Amino acid sequence: MLGKEAEVAERNTLAPVKMADEVQPDSSSLQILGERTSIPGSPAIARNDCSITPLTPSPSPRVEIRPRMSCPFSVVVAIDFGTTSSGYAFSFTQDSEAIHMMKRWEGGDPGVANQKSPTCLLLTPDLRFHSFGFAARDFYHDLDPEEARHWLYFDKFKMKIHSTSDLSMETELEAVNGRRVRAIEVFAHALRFFRQHALKEVKDQSSSVLEGEEIRWVITVPAVWRQPAKQFMREAAYLAGLISPECPEQLLIALEPEAASIYCRKLRLHQVIDLSLQPITNGLDADGSRPFDSSFRQAREQLRRSRHSRTFLVESGTGELWSELQTGDKYVVADCGGGTVDLTVHQIEQPQGTLKELYKASGGPYGAVGVDLAFENMLCQIFGEDFIQSFKAKRPAAWVDLTIAFEARKRTASPGRANALNISLPFSFIDFYKRQRGQSVEAALRRSNMNIVKWSSQGMLRLTQEAMNELFQPTINNIVKHIELLMAKPEVSGVRFLFLVGGFAESPMLQRAVQRALGRSCRIIIPHDVGLTILKGAVLFGLDPTVVRVRRSPLTYGVGVLNRFVEGRHPRDKLLIKDGREWCTDILDRFVSVDQSVALGEVVRRSYTPARVGQRKIIINIYCSATDDVTYISDPGVRKCGAITLDLPEPLPPTGAVGGAGAAASERREIRATMQFGDTEIKVTAVDVISNRSVKASIDFLSN
Repeated sequence: MLGKEAEVAERNTLAPVKMADEVQPDSSSLQILGERTSIPGSPAIARNDCSITPLTPSPSPRVEIRPRMSCPFSVVVAIDFGTTSSGYAFSFTQDSEAIHMMKRWEGGDPGVANQKSPTCLLLTPDLRFHSFGFAARDFYHDLDPEEARHWLYFDKFKMKIHSTSDLSMETELEAVNGRRVRAIEVFAHALRFFRQHALKEVKDQSSSVLEGEEIRWVITVPAVWRQPAKQFMREAAYLAGLISPECPEQLLIALEPEAASIYCRKLRLHQVIDLSLQPITNGLDADGSRPFDSSFRQAREQLRRSRHSRTFLVESGTGELWSELQTGDKYVVADCGGGTVDLTVHQIEQPQGTLKELYKASGGPYGAVGVDLAFENMLCQIFGEDFIQSFKAKRPAAWVDLTIAFEARKRTASPGRANALNISLPFSFIDFYKRQRGQSVEAALRRSNMNIVKWSSQGMLRLTQEAMNELFQPTINNIVKHIELLMAKPEVSGVRFLFLVGGFAESPMLQRAVQRALGRSCRIIIPHDVGLTILKGAVLFGLDPTVVRVRRSPLTYGVGVLNRFVEGRHPRDKLLIKDGREWCTDILDRFVSVDQSVALGEVVRRSYTPARVGQRKIIINIYCSATDDVTYISDPGVRKCGAITLDLPEPLPPTGAVGGAGAAASERREIRATMQFGDTEIKVTAVDVISNRSVKASIDFLSN
């Protein structure tokens, strides 16, 4: 899905002057310098969303390298906002080799190192913030079932931002009880919670008093997210009070697999598991001695024992693993999270050790949540979809209990497991089914003929290995297939390493599938603290955003313009006659093409002119396409996806001009629009050449 990524729209900011037998162009349009603004009737008269023409039409953009500013911040705070779990970490710029993790969360699951908190939010019946994470989950669990129906509990809500094709500030999220709230408010509540927690910890560890503008915030998002979703997170950060819209540079949007890649540069050999060194036979090591994932379990135990320290030290240079890589070596980072799998291909640039993105980010909604949905579908097959939906609506807290029980057992699933996994059914589930259906849960299981799920007299569903395979395989197959398709691309051939990161990478089921499919073609590396890789990398990215030097554009971006009509080359329905000249309308003037390499700090500049003298405001619409094979903004797959608003100050008359040609020249003005594509977000600036004053410019992907 394309989503809305960029566009150039014209709005009537001044009422047009009516003239007999003439149609005025939209007052917010642009045209070539010196053109008159009347448009007599012509074949393309009905189309007026394309009244711009470049001042100097050129097939290739002018590129300038903008110097990077040094980091003026005292501390970097990164928030890894995940689908299933979230957390934060920070580092002081004076001591950038130490990354401080957040404190252990209250109410966490026993026996689990709670470095991150479940991404769930609880609002009171009157829509006020109550709690986030374990606290929200536990409080909701303890509510009386009747009372719980009035509270608003949100879980795994991040996926909605990826799946909504017409995302806007008005997009709504549905709580477990069915009530709806604006998504932007739910995200702002969560970010506000992290802001308060992080600031308290930073102040506890800092001897000096920190002002708000001394903190740089970093928020992670999937690389496959479209521009509207990235802007949505920025708007939520503004609403949450993390930063002010007047200081946008205080917030960086970090791409999750990119952040993981940055952290992987620092890894030492003892901090990783190399799956390629462990040949497998039916889930056992080559010597048949132990399940293949035992070294991973040992590493996790070692990590758990050392977690009394919440400060991680990173290498000042690059880690030993990195020293094996040479200039030009390629590697893939597969970020397997709760909601998405996100793939990024990087190439090493030496001697500076910076990274170059070789292929545009790819992936899709194939995260661990897919296993949860498969479990829900299995319950629907056994007990009936209408019953499961009714249970979720009438006993929302008990449904959350059931999903938590499955989540805990899901993490222990492994390929070599012989015995069944037991999932406790809440008493209210058993009771509710008997009241609704007049029979027992055990009878429902027998009637369903689902032999891979058994019933225990202790009130548990017993999922056999076959059942677990059925739940895991569709999602895992999607992930493996996606990685294999990426590896088959010519640009990606010869990959040395595959780094598996993200919470789902902890799953031995996924590890074995990836090892079997790809273990012979490249080395498969898993960092020990795999669930925290993105969080630590996001801190490092905040300390030095220039580490990724070249990125690939995920889409083609451009604006609609008029060019001279060429008989035989341009279709007649695009003909526009203007002051006796023939123009072709709807032509896409490219700023950047899909999959084009764009270096950090590279800017693309275009010059336009307003259509009307004295105009004070113009709105340029931006268009995008998933392919580069487009000529017109009306071509299939081209979407209007954003708007740049330009406020024009009153120009000063040139010295000595008293009417005549001099005054006419002063009324013509050039607007230089500049787009910067090399960062994780598109940035826009513009200059009014006549007055040499900067023009306020903002690009809006969320206006529908």
